[in-house]
Amino acid sequence: MTDPVDSVERVLLAAQFIEDNANEVLNLDTLAKKVNISPFYLQRRFKDVLGTTPKQFQNSIRIQKLKASLKSGDDISGAIYDAGFGSTSRVYEQVNKSLGMTPSSYKEGGKNEEISFALRETSFGHMIVAATERGVCFVHFSDNFTALIHLLYQEFPNAVFTSTPEEMSLDLDYWIIALEAYIVDGKPKPNIPLHLHGTAFQLRVWKFLNSIEEGKVVSYKDVAIGIESPNAYRAAATACAANNIAVLIPCHRVLRGDGKLGGYRWGIDRKKQLLATEQKQHA
Repeated sequence: MTDPVDSVERVLLAAQFIEDNANEVLNLDTLAKKVNISPFYLQRRFKDVLGTTPKQFQNSIRIQKLKASLKSGDDISGAIYDAGFGSTSRVYEQVNKSLGMTPSSYKEGGKNEEISFALRETSFGHMIVAATERGVCFVHFSDNFTALIHLLYQEFPNAVFTSTPEEMSLDLDYWIIALEAYIVDGKPKPNIPLHLHGTAFQLRVWKFLNSIEEGKVVSYKDVAIGIESPNAYRAAATACAANNIAVLIPCHRVLRGDGKLGGYRWGIDRKKQLLATEQKQHA
């Protein structure tokens, strides 16, 4: 029998293959051969790990490619075929359906709890947003959808993930649209409920970060002083780095003591863009 940990890696390899070849006709047998497990086991484990079937996952990736093409100014019919859909009728059956399901609460790394997630391709990069019934618990950016799913799975290894294109909480969809508009177009920051998951110290740091005004920056020392632990600036920096909710917990507003940008887990270029957008809006 395939080891459960090994099977997770195989599912993620299959997901990566689907993402890389989303515009191709892929069947379960082909995917199973690629990752060296049976079609039945792949179908079952894919659903267990990602909360969606391989076919649904491929459709969701195609939808994101379609939306990205349309945003880039491609004509509608060309975008539909480039995304891998064989006809306009098929794409219109899918395009209004989103990725995800109604979430529920989680604790202890998400053990036996539901977390819904959705993927979007934005001009800021590939984005994943995950939520429980209490609010958003995970926002990450990357250049690859499957890498984002892998990160989510690593953060909440015991959660039950729900991600089906046919069913999704409207709240999660609205939050994603509002967040993208805020990041990319400089629209007002959306008032999105958060479900923070961290130590007491991390929660103090993240709460302070949310008190920093848009367009302003602080140092890690400022953060330590702000949480009344003036000597804990290194720990404050570590707490910033542990933040799993990009933008909504604005760790990008924290600079090094010498005024340089410092690190940012989602890339220095994104940090520069976020600060430039905020400073322009509040000049």
